[in-house]
Amino acid sequence: MLAELGPIYAKADALKLVSQLRKSGFDPDLIATALTQVRLRRMAEPKFGEFAEQMLFSQEGLEQASRLQVAALHAGRFRQAGIKHVADLGCGIGAESLAMASLDIKVSAFEKDELTAAIATFNLASFPNVTVEHADVTEVDLGNFEGLFFDPSRRDNRNRIFRPQDFNPSFDFVLAAANQKPTIVKLGPGHPHNQIPQNAEAVWVSVDGDLVELGLYFGKVRRTEIARAAVLITDSKTYEYTSAQTTSEHAELADLGEYLYEPDNSLIRSHLLGDFAREFGLSAISPEIAYLTSHEKISSPWLKAYKVIDQIAFDKKKLSAFLNQHDIGAIQIKKRGVDVIPEQLRKELNLKGSYPGTIVITKIKDKRRVLLVEPC
Repeated sequence: MLAELGPIYAKADALKLVSQLRKSGFDPDLIATALTQVRLRRMAEPKFGEFAEQMLFSQEGLEQASRLQVAALHAGRFRQAGIKHVADLGCGIGAESLAMASLDIKVSAFEKDELTAAIATFNLASFPNVTVEHADVTEVDLGNFEGLFFDPSRRDNRNRIFRPQDFNPSFDFVLAAANQKPTIVKLGPGHPHNQIPQNAEAVWVSVDGDLVELGLYFGKVRRTEIARAAVLITDSKTYEYTSAQTTSEHAELADLGEYLYEPDNSLIRSHLLGDFAREFGLSAISPEIAYLTSHEKISSPWLKAYKVIDQIAFDKKKLSAFLNQHDIGAIQIKKRGVDVIPEQLRKELNLKGSYPGTIVITKIKDKRRVLLVEPC
């Protein structure tokens, strides 16, 4: 039925199809299941590209699956290390196994949830070098494999788990295994820095500015000369900024220059922003706030640059008059370090100007300011 339906892009088309399929005698539950898969395949396109049209998904499995560009980074590390057989422990719907199998790595995939294991089996069926088993990874004999990939579950009945000791398998179990074999561990990008082992290379990855994961690399898949790295994947290229140290000094504080910069989230979360700022002659505008500034424009894929047009002290009553003075109507509101709800503020301003504009509400040193800026 999925093969016959193909992609559906409009609600009216879906309703028409449902009516036609029911008239043809198809079971309503089967129709609903097929249409759900069509919807999930469309949602999966940004992560899986053309592969999505040949895969099955669950909502939760799709949400937790790695993007193929990121899974390819992991698979590449195993291949570069000469590892030919990897256990994918907590394989989900099979994204990581798919990337590894595409590089001719033999993969033994294990998944605790039975439905998810069945979906992974379908998604990986075309790869003769992959087997999928419904199993608890804590009961798998890990001695049979050259390398290990862990994606511990960080949800419980769709609720996010924040304490690493409550992951499934637990973070302690994962680290014990990582100390025995070359291992890659996929974690949420907000994982605490103080819970990153000293013997791991830590890599924060963003895709077009969306921070997606922290990867920990152990043993032969770790680059010994690198302790931390930020990786930015774009449509055209992959960029990386690295450090041999586990900590860095903050960027130096300075007055606001003519240009304001919004750094990529991987630089911020990896705590590499200070190193980056010093290398490119940039300064911070306030302690603990991740905006940078300069008097001359710096062009970099790591930075969204804005030219500062004007600024005032943050005062809601005066802000409307300030923006009307600049004939601003439609407004984009960016903020850091201040307690503001952009959607609510936008309604309160009720602007009637002729031109679109962008404002940044933040702190400059210890003062709350509104900056009228122009992307450049």
